[in-house]
Formats: sequence, C-alpha cells, structure tokens
Amino acid sequence: MEGRVGCRALNRQVRDRLRASSLAEALAALALMPEAKLVKPLFSCLCSTDPQLKWHAVSAMGQTVARLAEVEMEPARVVMRRFMWMLNDESGGIGWGVPEAMAEAIACHPRLAEEYSHCLISFMREDGFYLELPALQQGLLWGVARVAEVFAQGLRDKDAVRYLLPYLEADDPGVKGLACLALGRLGDGGVLAALATAQGDGRAVCHYQAGDFVETTVDALARQAIAQLSLP
Repeated sequence: MEGRVGCRALNRQVRDRLRASSLAEALAALALMPEAKLVKPLFSCLCSTDPQLKWHAVSAMGQTVARLAEVEMEPARVVMRRFMWMLNDESGGIGWGVPEAMAEAIACHPRLAEEYSHCLISFMREDGFYLELPALQQGLLWGVARVAEVFAQGLRDKDAVRYLLPYLEADDPGVKGLACLALGRLGDGGVLAALATAQGDGRAVCHYQAGDFVETTVDALARQAIAQLSLP
C-alpha cells in the first residue's frame, strides 16, 4: 500500500511540475528529481489530452532520457526500446505522444541520435513499421522536424527526405504541414518543386516549438521551407 501511495504522490508531483507556467520552470524542477523515477510518470503524461501537460512531458522525457544516457547508455536504451514497442501493433496500444518523446530524446543526445534515428525513419516506411493513424503521423513528422534541427545530415544519410515526400499529399493538414516543416529543416534543395505543390493550402496547423504553440497554415509552412532551402 505504501508503495502505491508513493507512486501516486510522485505522479501528482510530476504533473504539477509539468503544469508550470513555463517549460523552463517545469524542466528545472524535474531536473532535481532522480531520472529513473521520472520515466514512469512521464510516460503516463504523454497521452494526456491537456496540450501543455502532454508537450511539457515530451520535452521533459527527452531531457530525462538524455541524462540517463550521460551516466550509462543501457538504461536510456531500455526507454528507447519501450518507445519502439509501444508503437508496435503487437503492444496492443496506440502510442499517443510516443513518436514525439522518442524524437525529443534523440534530439537531446548525440549517441541516441546515432543509434536510433533510423528507427524513427522506419515508422515512415511502408516496408518498415509504418504508422497509419494521422494523429500518430503528426507526432512522427513533428519528431523528424525536431531531430532535423540538430541531426539533419544524419537523417539525410538515412533517406529521410525520400520517405517524407509522400506526406506532402496527405489529406490531414497537420501531417502535410509538418512534412513541409521537416523538409525545410533537412536542407535538401531537390524538394523545392514538391514543396511548391503545398502552397495555397490555407488550412490551419498548430505545432509545438520549445515550449510554445505556433499557429500557422500549411501554406505558410511550405513557403517557410522553400525560403529556407533557397538561401545561398
């Protein structure tokens, strides 16, 4: 009984920290807690319908797994393997928030990027572990865009651009817009013509960026990506 009470108290404490007004405050508070004890409560927050709680949990999970990796890689690999299992059909779950958290961990630690970025790409591949639900695809493409901020060359070397291009034809505006965001960050000028096909799509897209929620459109993300790739 005491153990269950302790777990509930820890879960409440983590949720309270994640609901802090700023991401910086939330991360600073959680950084004072043992990484190994944070993983389970953070997993439970990834599927929250509260956008702030969910996305602060994504950011916190990335930093927590990176800190685990700094001390010893194997505990971090255990978490990464759990991410992959949760996105597998055999797990029996859906994996809400998991592609985002997996990507954030990859973005936060170079060795995790080297070891697991190809796994992230495998979820875009129809001959791999393709994610079919648009909501999961949004999370995945957000994740690719996030990793591209720090590991663009590594993603290009693994053919990420090739597997991203079909998403420009997606019916879901979030999927289409986040594909534009990711392609712009990957830095391959060969996709300019493909990105141009997304211009004129005025449907709304909201994406998370370093603690903030950015309201934009598919058209704006396509134009932003084209501008990035057109720079000398």
